[in-house]
Amino acid sequence: MGTIEERKQDNGKASYRAKVRLKGFPPQSATFSRKTDAKIWIQQTESEIREGRYLNKVKAKKYTVADVIERYLESLRKNNPRRENDVKNLLAWWKAEMGDYRLSDLSKDTLVQAREKLQNKKLQRQKPDEERKTISNATVNRYWIALKTALNFAIKEWEWLDTNPMSKIGALKEEEGRKRFLSDDERTRLMAECQNSKNSYLYAIVILALSTGARRSEILNLKWKDVDLKKKCYPVVQDQE
Repeated sequence: MGTIEERKQDNGKASYRAKVRLKGFPPQSATFSRKTDAKIWIQQTESEIREGRYLNKVKAKKYTVADVIERYLESLRKNNPRRENDVKNLLAWWKAEMGDYRLSDLSKDTLVQAREKLQNKKLQRQKPDEERKTISNATVNRYWIALKTALNFAIKEWEWLDTNPMSKIGALKEEEGRKRFLSDDERTRLMAECQNSKNSYLYAIVILALSTGARRSEILNLKWKDVDLKKKCYPVVQDQE
């Protein structure tokens, strides 16, 4: 149940302290300069508490982007160290740029501004007289996905947010990659390096890739029962409707 208490300030103006008390939940309160705003806050707060969204809203005001990144990397370090190694440098940029932001302060505008700053980030020169280039849209998207995934983790695992503000923003359009085929000499040298690799499967994997054009996942998941030696093929799994 919500109540509003009117108070007089030292300057003679009125303020309105709104309180919400619902059984089974800790009492909540906030102060407003207008009674109308106090009534709206009571209605919204009661609705959010009943729907189980209010505590997440409180957490969003408590925790920062840096808190999410640190805890996410800690989880990856224990459960998926390879992934942690892939994203820790990407997330380090976000932590430096937006680490102090409360989760409740993340908006489309602030996120897009940060991404635009990232787009203008200059790469290191390969040669002293070379013009410094900005990073590609594909690389910016990798940074974007790293933080978006961390925020999704905060939603699902810790309930620090209700929704991910990054989900409302589309990825940048990426340029088509340059298509190039290996020359005979390059292919010969590649095979030689694969044979010298400590990975005993690498040579066979690369041979299959070059011979069939199969994707990495298709090759790694391939089993003998999937291969038809007479027809010299393997089945292509069609998407189910």
